[in-house]
Amino acid sequence: MEKASQNGQVVRFATFEVDLRAGEVRKGGLRLKLGGQPFQVLAILLARPGELVTREELQKRLWADTFVDVDHNLNTAINKIREILGDSAENPRFVETLARRGYRFIAPVDGGEETRAGEAKPTRRSKSLLFPAAFGLLAITGVTAVLLGLNMHGWRDRLFAHASTPPIQSLAVLPLANLSGDPEEEYFADGMTEALITELGKTSIPRVISRQSVTQYKSSRKPLQEIARELNVDAVLEGTVLRSGDRVRVTVHLDRASPEAQLWASAYDRSVRDILGLQDEIARTVRDEIQVKLTPQERARLASARPVDPEAHDEYVRGRYILGMAVAHLSRFTDKRQYTALDIQEAIGHFKHAIEIDPAYAMAYAELAEAHIQLGNPVWGGHSPKETLSDAKEAATKALDLDPSLPEAHFSLAQTLEYEWNWSEAEKEFKLALELNPNYADAHLQYGRLSKPWAETTKL
Repeated sequence: MEKASQNGQVVRFATFEVDLRAGEVRKGGLRLKLGGQPFQVLAILLARPGELVTREELQKRLWADTFVDVDHNLNTAINKIREILGDSAENPRFVETLARRGYRFIAPVDGGEETRAGEAKPTRRSKSLLFPAAFGLLAITGVTAVLLGLNMHGWRDRLFAHASTPPIQSLAVLPLANLSGDPEEEYFADGMTEALITELGKTSIPRVISRQSVTQYKSSRKPLQEIARELNVDAVLEGTVLRSGDRVRVTVHLDRASPEAQLWASAYDRSVRDILGLQDEIARTVRDEIQVKLTPQERARLASARPVDPEAHDEYVRGRYILGMAVAHLSRFTDKRQYTALDIQEAIGHFKHAIEIDPAYAMAYAELAEAHIQLGNPVWGGHSPKETLSDAKEAATKALDLDPSLPEAHFSLAQTLEYEWNWSEAEKEFKLALELNPNYADAHLQYGRLSKPWAETTKL
């Protein structure tokens, strides 16, 4: 039997009253605005305080016969409840999230009678016991306050050592799920995943896991904590992508691994033309949620996203998919060492087409430069660097003319300078790439291989 129905229609907790019959939430006698599905979710949680209510159960009770985005509706309802109650996902006082499982109402609940007039009054004996107890409590509180204020013998530090939640120092963006049902659309979902990894890596989050490391979790059903443990991260961002015509719908949620909790969730419905701004907005919100302080330069970069032609972006993402984002079932793309010259030429064609459609698309130039560098690698491109590096340098330089803040363009330019034995300028460009994106895995790897003494010896 559900507990909220045992003692009338008013449920009380902390300073709140929930009138189940009237569908109202009150605080201090004032009615708060909470209705519809958020109120229904709250009522279900209050019916079983302290117990897990699974997402599946909430779906069956509220959206069983409707075709809606249940995750989005449920996340929105929980966020609205927290907003009204002044609660938070990171340090919950009322609604606790159990990632991928459901929710639990954790505050003490009084399902007492409906009218205040019927409330029991304290007896004479209870009053006689009340004052000594209150005096003792005040005395203890006063002594504790003095000790904490002075931090004698480190007591304050020990008392609150476990009270504060440790900051998030590492993050993984899991491959976004393609909801279209069409395998041909995988490239678009993977492009969004890579873009979020790149955008999040450009700022002060100490460690953002590379795309190569998270690809193995595409469509994985492993529990979040297991994935976080394997990747050694504090938090995980995951979600879905659905593109229909010139519209794209993205739902994302950010979960802390330990203590397990959902920190944030949201859904976006945008024009594909605004895809770059959407990626920046999601990245900026994630950074805000994990309390990463942005520098003025980082904020300026996030605010500078320009619209992009949808067809140009589509061509760009298709080219990127060939150069390294493909999923495991497309074996010819799963490792750069399995490329053929034809594969790389196909990617080059996509990037050139993107530039023809949108000549100011800086990222397309940056990736065109990278593709020419890959083509000039005799291991899988089959061409000599002399044949391709002038094209790579020209594309990288053009990308930087359009957007000097692109780490990918600085990285490509650095590689062309290496082949010219211009070690000092190559090092400068590598450093700029890593300054703009401290989590740029390929730039760290290639810069680590740069050895000026060895290079000078070889030149001689």
